[in-house]
Amino acid sequence: MKNIRPRPDEYDRAFERYVSRVPETDVLPALERQPKEVVEALVGVPKEREGFRYAPGKWTIREVVGHIVDAERVFGYRALAISRGERASLPAFDEDDYAKRAGHGERSVASLLDELACVRAGHVLLLKNLDDDAWGRFGTANALPITPRAIAYILVGHVRHHMAVLAEKYGVAAR
Repeated sequence: MKNIRPRPDEYDRAFERYVSRVPETDVLPALERQPKEVVEALVGVPKEREGFRYAPGKWTIREVVGHIVDAERVFGYRALAISRGERASLPAFDEDDYAKRAGHGERSVASLLDELACVRAGHVLLLKNLDDDAWGRFGTANALPITPRAIAYILVGHVRHHMAVLAEKYGVAAR
């Protein structure tokens, strides 16, 4: 079941904007290569530009990357908990509240990218070793049904979404 796309009933419609960015049937290679792709896109950003925000109240480049890291951790935990049969509804994730308290704006993009690579590597190992039942096991996050399979696609699509925003709004493009 690792090589099967999630069905629409495996995640809330709000996540379709991420899942739709992942045309791959086998999500694991995309999960593995993505941190390198993100580094390649961001390596050329000058340090003085890392604090750029395209409009007042919008996140800086550092804060966008920090948000990607935070979301990676939250979704990875959800995949772990649900794959292990957690029955409690996992809490919501208010990205703006997390961003306010994270201090990502004080860190370098390089530091945040190192963290993303480490966290993602752990999630890849987790997901690679799930059996078929765990991949398709339903759990609840933010009072909505979801499976680890859907979460794997959301992880990839979420990063692709923010990389598209960085390209469009911040002028950061892949090399």
